[in-house]
Amino acid sequence: MRADRLVAALLLMQSRGRVTAAELADELEVSVATARRDLEAMSAAGIPVYPQPGRGGGWALVGGARTDLSGLSAPEAQALFLLVGPAAAVSDEAKAALRKLVRALPQTFRADAEAAASTTMIDPTRWGERDRRRPEVVDLLQSAVVRRRKVRLAYTSGSRERSERLVDPWGLVDKDEVWYLIAGTERGQRTFRVDRIDHAEPTDEPAERPDDFELAAAWNRVVGEMEQLRSRTWATVLIEERYVPILRDHFGRHCEVDGAGGRDIDDGRTRVRVGAPTPLDIARNLAGWGGAVEVLDPPSVQDELGRIGAELVSRYGSEAGRKG
Repeated sequence: MRADRLVAALLLMQSRGRVTAAELADELEVSVATARRDLEAMSAAGIPVYPQPGRGGGWALVGGARTDLSGLSAPEAQALFLLVGPAAAVSDEAKAALRKLVRALPQTFRADAEAAASTTMIDPTRWGERDRRRPEVVDLLQSAVVRRRKVRLAYTSGSRERSERLVDPWGLVDKDEVWYLIAGTERGQRTFRVDRIDHAEPTDEPAERPDDFELAAAWNRVVGEMEQLRSRTWATVLIEERYVPILRDHFGRHCEVDGAGGRDIDDGRTRVRVGAPTPLDIARNLAGWGGAVEVLDPPSVQDELGRIGAELVSRYGSEAGRKG
């Protein structure tokens, strides 16, 4: 079960003493079957919760325990706060949850847990950028996912084609501050960039979601397909070894040191392979390096670099000469 649901379920049992699977499902906005599986998973993992069958039954902490949050050990509590702590730096809700979580821990755990939470933070604003806020439509979509209601979308694709469609929202993913909606459509599973959704309107129609759908697995497939598209062209380049980390930062996972260390025999430069969708995409990323990077192949990337260089000379060469 997810860590956030674990904490929420335990805090709920501590406050109420006993909960049913239906009550837990209503509070956590999941299905009764999911809530029951979560409770059973907690019990199987050694967390001191137990079921009480019969009328007025439910699930409760053994002995009504209230001081030891879920039976976590000190290292487990620290690990949990390392996970939650960074979010508290940018979310008032997470900060409030963290305070409640501290009060629920045993006194002997609190100092270490609070220290763990304060050692890591998230600064969501990149250098040179203004503060970026998540799209307001994310809240609407999250509600539709939880309530399992169809959503009518007006969407503009990357090729500027506008369409309207009725979708079954299955899950949301935040990747590097860009949100994506994974949804079911008449043509099967589709992925929508949330910032390209022009309008979203929830409906009262129940949404269908495959019983075996897992968001993490679905997203991994999406990423795999995108990575294949992003690396259709590969180029081999020579660069000084000290610049390889910078080149890797530009190309991400599409930057590979070639061979055993990649060191070129002649002058000590490192041989690296970089990938992108097209030769022009690679050339645009390498043009700013000037003579610091030498492209060995393919000719298509070399040609694009030559064309970019000629354009720059044409535009700025004569002006630079006059200033000289």
